[in-house]
Amino acid sequence: MTFTLALALAALLVNIVVGIDLIRGNRMIRSLQAVEPVLPAHIPRVSVIVPARNEERNIGAALAAMQQLDYPDLELILVNDRSDDATASIMDAIAKDDPRMQVVHVTELPAGWLGKNNALWLGAARASGELLLFTDADIVMAPSLIRRAVAYLVSEKVDHLVVTPRMEMPGRLLPMFGLTFMLVFAMFTRPWKARDPKSRAHIGIGAFNLVRAESYRACGGHEAIRLRPDDDLKLGKLIKKNGFAQDIVAGPDFMSVEWYSTVGEVVRGLEKNTFAGVDYRLWMAAGGVIVLFLLLLWPFLALLFTVGATRYLNLLIVAIIVLLLINCADANKLSRWYVIGFPLALALFIWILIRTTTLNLVQGGITWRGTFYRLAELKGNRI
Repeated sequence: MTFTLALALAALLVNIVVGIDLIRGNRMIRSLQAVEPVLPAHIPRVSVIVPARNEERNIGAALAAMQQLDYPDLELILVNDRSDDATASIMDAIAKDDPRMQVVHVTELPAGWLGKNNALWLGAARASGELLLFTDADIVMAPSLIRRAVAYLVSEKVDHLVVTPRMEMPGRLLPMFGLTFMLVFAMFTRPWKARDPKSRAHIGIGAFNLVRAESYRACGGHEAIRLRPDDDLKLGKLIKKNGFAQDIVAGPDFMSVEWYSTVGEVVRGLEKNTFAGVDYRLWMAAGGVIVLFLLLLWPFLALLFTVGATRYLNLLIVAIIVLLLINCADANKLSRWYVIGFPLALALFIWILIRTTTLNLVQGGITWRGTFYRLAELKGNRI
């Protein structure tokens, strides 16, 4: 048996197992559309915490949408993290006319903190709600979003609820890359297992992390992950690790975000968290690159360079990957046509992984939102 034939057989087996898990898992994730927005007799106060640094492009639309939220007991805590554009003035102007809003201005970053994590921690310290909603400054919410999310959290008795947004991406290449990113993210995190207390799988998304305040504080909150660039996912891990219940629902009908506006923004944006996602372990980063290439990219290339049984096996693998991409596109309200860009998008993703890891190691750290953080310091905050 040749190496390429053996590789095809192994890749086929892995893709079948992973594919079945992924399709079954996506079906297990409930839609927020199916949740009745009926609140319990006791309506818990929700504190929405919005950190922002240089978000003048999107924050106006995001805050305008938040003002239309129909949840009856809401406070909005806006944290301006050392912005040097119009973000602070936009926040102040909107908050002036809304008694539910308060603005916190951060002028200095304490040692040993990432800027966003510090902003979230300060916002949580100001919060009076039983529930804390950590979100981003570019999220556009539908009026019933929080009402539905709270109804689900209370009825299902969970401590941490994640809601997935619809990702707005201009052009053609960006949505293709976004679909590829979603598939790879789902394969590695298995978010549908987050609700299983016996599973180590966990989930967290910066767009919508709704947490019971007492659970958040019992875990140590963002102080425990103060140097994690992947703070949203690690918040989920922190909560799950401390024995609290967690779940995820799909909410693309109720929430949207402009993920990135250009390919260049994608490349720069992922510099901060792809190496962090493997806890800065070079062998894991290298292993991830090899696995992605051999299991997902090589089968497409093999159609050009192999013959006979090996080509047919790789054709079957490609068919499975396409089915998985279609399933992922449907779950995230994306066009199925974006599937055709998968080989190119995956090659770009692999290159980003290699580039990011190399930059982090060569520079000895990461630069995020204008601040440099040393790798040696970042490595010390493992969860």
